[in-house]
Amino acid sequence: MQYEGVLTKMQTENGSPIQYYLVFETDFLNMNQLLNKPIGITFLKHQCLNCSLDKKIYRQGFCYDCFYEIPQAADWIMRPELSTAHLDKEDRDLDYEKKVQLQPHVVYLANSSNVKVGVTRKSQVPTRWIDQGAHEAIEIVEVPNRYLAGITEVALKDHVGDKTNWRTMLKNEVEDADLIAWRDKLKPFIPEEAMPYFIENNSETHLEFPVVQYPNKLKSLNLDKTPHYEGVLKGIKGQYLIFEDNVVFNVRSNEGYVVAISIPS
Repeated sequence: MQYEGVLTKMQTENGSPIQYYLVFETDFLNMNQLLNKPIGITFLKHQCLNCSLDKKIYRQGFCYDCFYEIPQAADWIMRPELSTAHLDKEDRDLDYEKKVQLQPHVVYLANSSNVKVGVTRKSQVPTRWIDQGAHEAIEIVEVPNRYLAGITEVALKDHVGDKTNWRTMLKNEVEDADLIAWRDKLKPFIPEEAMPYFIENNSETHLEFPVVQYPNKLKSLNLDKTPHYEGVLKGIKGQYLIFEDNVVFNVRSNEGYVVAISIPS
């Protein structure tokens, strides 16, 4: 069987374990069903997620030109504290920015390789935690816009990490942390404007990933250097496929790549 399409981040469904789906324009694959099976991945061409042209992907699935023009790739996406829609101030497209920025956002703690702080739209809980490969997470504040979430994250970054060590996460060299204790410890550092939105008395969310075998060392698959790869799928965590030979493939960082996926029928 062969499936072809442009890669976008895997869709997920929380469960025991989490279900992963690779979604193409006319087809989709439940990746959990492919565990312990050989899979072939062949790079065919690029396809920018915005203009659909076969142009080299620059970042986030977009070509260079689109990345610097479209609102979906503006600086406030990665740095929420730069959001300005609440001031009625446009960055690239005010209608789009209002739609995304002026909705409930959550500042959270997640433990994927270590405890880290992050921001996501409320509608993206727990999807965001799954995409990061976090095995546990907790919400700290729920605010009405992205700006308030951003300034809260910036304030807390002085006291807790904000990056995931993807190698530690994929090897599962992780320790459980008391996120409730972390939440309470960080409370005094929440900015005054966000303090009314502090969440008390909530509990941790625990996530279970479909992994049969964790790698002991890691080799990252780069489709530009290795346009064809075959391996036995042993697990899925975050947005990574984990193979038997310690090769790992980050689906999200290959958005905009058109591939053929072959699996035995």
